[in-house]
Amino acid sequence: MLLAQGFVGAFLAVLFLQSGLDKVFDWSGNKAYVKGYLEKTPMRRFSGFLFFVITMLEVLAGVVSAAGVLSTVLVRETGLGLFGAFLAASSIISLFMGQRLAKDYASAAAMVPYFLTTLVALMLLGQR
Repeated sequence: MLLAQGFVGAFLAVLFLQSGLDKVFDWSGNKAYVKGYLEKTPMRRFSGFLFFVITMLEVLAGVVSAAGVLSTVLVRETGLGLFGAFLAASSIISLFMGQRLAKDYASAAAMVPYFLTTLVALMLLGQR
């Protein structure tokens, strides 16, 4: 169980740190992409704010998941990892909603495996 908890936490840490930090390091490029992506949706006026929120949510999910891996492996405490998985699920749901509103159904469908993995993380990390 400990290995599964550690690996699923590490998966989420890598996924969200890479995605969130990519947004941070290429802020203007990613922000312009999101603005164009949401241009024909009811969320278009809020694209800048939404981009900021999703970036912070992804970075936080990655950092908390990474800390959760250390906590799980070193002291066998999964609470931090569980919170990281909660943040990850929240981020995926937010991204999924944006993709559905933008009518990008292929990208929304591609999010399903990530969401299922996150659900597994929630179940595994919720175990004592």
